[in-house]
Amino acid sequence: MDWHLGPILIPLGAFVVAIVAIVSGIMSEAHKQRLRAEQRMALVARGMNVAEIDTLLGGPGEEERPVKDPLRSLSRTRTAAMVLLSTGAGVCLFGLLLTWIIQQRDVLVVAAAGLIPVAIGIGFVIDYQLQKGELSRFGLEIGEGK
Repeated sequence: MDWHLGPILIPLGAFVVAIVAIVSGIMSEAHKQRLRAEQRMALVARGMNVAEIDTLLGGPGEEERPVKDPLRSLSRTRTAAMVLLSTGAGVCLFGLLLTWIIQQRDVLVVAAAGLIPVAIGIGFVIDYQLQKGELSRFGLEIGEGK
């Protein structure tokens, strides 16, 4: 095998995996819609009217989506923020400590890479505060220290 293709094959493989995942998701959704249509057609063939079919299977565009709990969403946002901030701080400290130990400034790249999860974590903290403000408008006070 020609080893000069190695740097090209790895990113190409990553894109192929992503494309296959997207296409399989689209095909799965199309298959699910086709099955719903076949079920409807079978019920029509048995003599059921549209109202009975809708009560049995749901509306033609209706999907079964669970109701979102705003407190669960708020909790997940807070958890994601804490995990990202902690991970970012840990990577930054590791990079700084490694730079100090081996005395090479090039290793500061590790500390800089730790700023990425910190920035995303700050975004989650801002989102958490915005969600808390929205819930307080509906009378739900969250995290008011007592």
